[in-house]
Amino acid sequence: MLTRPAASMTAAAPRSLDAPPAPGVLLRADGAEFTIVADRADRVRLCLFDASGSERQIDLVRHRGGTWSGFVDGVGPGQRYGYRVDGPWAPKLGHRYNPNKLILDPYGYAIDGEVHWNPTIFGHTVDAGFSGDGSTMDERDSAPDMPRNVVIGTDFDWAGDEHPHTPWDRTLIYEAHVRGMTMSNPELPEHLRGTYAGMAHPATIAHLQTLGVTAVELLPVHAFTSEPHLVKLDLSNYWGYNTLGFFAPHAAYAAASDPQGVIDEFKGMVKLLHRAGIEVILDVVYNHTSEQGAETGATLSWRGAEACDYYRLGADGRDFDVTGCGNTIDTTHPTSLRMVLDSLRYWVSEMHVDGFRFDLAVALGRDQEHAFRADHPLLLAMRTDPVLSRTKLISEPWDVGPHGWRTGQFPAPMADWNDKFRDAVRTFWLRDLAADTVGQTGHGVAELATRIAGSPDVFGDRSPMASINYVTAHDGFPLADLTTYNVKHNEANGEHNRDGSEHNLSWNFGVEGREDASPELLDLRRRVVRNMLATLLLSSGVPMLLGGDEFGRTQGGNNNAYCQDNEISWFDWSFEPWQRDLMATTQFLSALRAAHPVLRQRSFFPGSPVDGDELAALHWHGIDGALLTADQWSSGSTRTVQAVFDGADVGDDQVLIVLHGSDTAQPVTLPSSGPAEAWNLVWDSAVDDPAELPSTVVAGGDTYPMRAASMAVFTAPSH
Repeated sequence: MLTRPAASMTAAAPRSLDAPPAPGVLLRADGAEFTIVADRADRVRLCLFDASGSERQIDLVRHRGGTWSGFVDGVGPGQRYGYRVDGPWAPKLGHRYNPNKLILDPYGYAIDGEVHWNPTIFGHTVDAGFSGDGSTMDERDSAPDMPRNVVIGTDFDWAGDEHPHTPWDRTLIYEAHVRGMTMSNPELPEHLRGTYAGMAHPATIAHLQTLGVTAVELLPVHAFTSEPHLVKLDLSNYWGYNTLGFFAPHAAYAAASDPQGVIDEFKGMVKLLHRAGIEVILDVVYNHTSEQGAETGATLSWRGAEACDYYRLGADGRDFDVTGCGNTIDTTHPTSLRMVLDSLRYWVSEMHVDGFRFDLAVALGRDQEHAFRADHPLLLAMRTDPVLSRTKLISEPWDVGPHGWRTGQFPAPMADWNDKFRDAVRTFWLRDLAADTVGQTGHGVAELATRIAGSPDVFGDRSPMASINYVTAHDGFPLADLTTYNVKHNEANGEHNRDGSEHNLSWNFGVEGREDASPELLDLRRRVVRNMLATLLLSSGVPMLLGGDEFGRTQGGNNNAYCQDNEISWFDWSFEPWQRDLMATTQFLSALRAAHPVLRQRSFFPGSPVDGDELAALHWHGIDGALLTADQWSSGSTRTVQAVFDGADVGDDQVLIVLHGSDTAQPVTLPSSGPAEAWNLVWDSAVDDPAELPSTVVAGGDTYPMRAASMAVFTAPSH
């Protein structure tokens, strides 16, 4: 029962029982129609709130298929609302209806206010520490501790806006956090720092353009809330992988204070980024929600509407979780499947975004038996939908469930985050380099060379454009920290350094941290950072650069900064000279990639890479300049490899990339086979600033001195 006086009840005007309206709110000239799906509910009430917070309840009408709706005269933009849903309380069957709980609209386009983590927002009784067995219904009213949905208008001046539609082979993705990238930038007005408007500010756009970025991949901007354990620690969810609403932008990222202004500011950001030729890709979290597990989590939205429709549940009513976050959205159920597709279409059609990166995407493609299927209805729908199929679709191809690693197994036209590329680059430039310093044998060059060639072993039935190459991402060490820390330093997260991955493949070059590093050691670390940047930007596939790596951003050894909304995660824009040099290096390498089509091939290079096979466009050579033999290709002791990309078929030069992973300086004999008579040096990682590279021409068959742990790039006419 409600613990306050009963609110007034008014019956909503009925609509056709045979044609239920679409979920969400539909504005009409004289009011608004509210619709929610609650299949097994006995009663659904729309709750309207006035400026003072007083609540008016309106009974909705049930349609076939479990849809409830009602038209309310006089309602317009700005109206705050929520729902109360009554039905069976049968936890062992998965039913957790509780009319005492105000829930958010699963299709709400705006959310005003925050979740206040009190025991009242749980559908079951919990103690002050939010513990309980999940069995007994809690009868307290949750409305005082819940945010509200807000009815919004759809008018926005999109005149002149066009999707850039950058081809995959010309795409350079920049993974960024709206708040982290802009929070400390002194070039931004203070009131725009940490906001959508700050992302679209000319200073931010100029930074992206100088790097050659064609797409920003924004960490979650769907409305989210912090987990209760973080609230107890006086921390917050910074990354945003804890969704509260799949249709509403996160209000805290807006300079605007009213919900309509939040929507318009997000749209304005997209429009301005488009005007600069930059696509907007959203990192989306359709695999789980912020409600956590049924026995431990709150009732905020979906659980209160119908847990059985939205979540994967076992026969005992408990969550079947393959995300590690307490629950998993059941994309085999029509209600959830439709919600995900409707959300995606909304962000493309109404908010004009250009693509999506799907967090823990394997969870979205699991069938009713929880097995992954590349032909899952959701994946098929995204591939064939006339709106979604024209966007960039990127999977994080794993989850934490059984057989959850699926890199290369998602269907075209999706692209996959390529963790094999990440691990190969880190292994060659860090772990194997560390082994070389003590005389141990590493892994050789075959794995790295295969990744540079576009990972044909993984994406052979698709194309190199299916591989999203990356060395670092938000989850883990940034690039500079990979060369600075052997172990994680996550003490600030409040979990006694137990959280975060142990599989970093990093190397501190003998000294943990920065404080005790000598100038010579810092020089070596920075050279290896340049090597990894070059390997990323000059390999076949689609490169993704972690925001801040272009100037050596550090997190002080924290490899799981999901709860650090502070200087640990924010960009520090006060560059030292070496950071300006690294920026110049990133700009140069990006421009070099853009200038050479042979580095951006849309199909795999033919032929075998070993034993003298004369490949049509790619040759692999050893330190002596000769084509690699099968033994050299597979030997763990091979530490130098030269790749010759022959651009004749695409009207390009020959591009020679020399990767010298040894801990000692050595002369490398440049290849003399083919049309190249002389090689022109265009970049060397031993030079801090590309502008200071000396003019150098090396005849084919002559040697070039390579410093320890370095890379060099040469060009020559292809005919």
